[in-house]
Amino acid sequence: MTLVDELATHSRFSDPDAAYRLIAEAHRHLSEAESAALNARLVLILANHIGDIEILRQALALAREAG
Repeated sequence: MTLVDELATHSRFSDPDAAYRLIAEAHRHLSEAESAALNARLVLILANHIGDIEILRQALALAREAG
């Protein structure tokens, strides 16, 4: 496996709308607290999948700037 030097910020999905719908559907009928917990678990799962601390650092910085 090769490490990526920079965070990919363009869509890598062949159908970005389907990806968005999938995420939105996972939150349907959840309370605000349940939705936040789902997001936290998803972030940890995906961060582990990425496995690159520098990419995680870049993603966190970008997410903070966007908020």
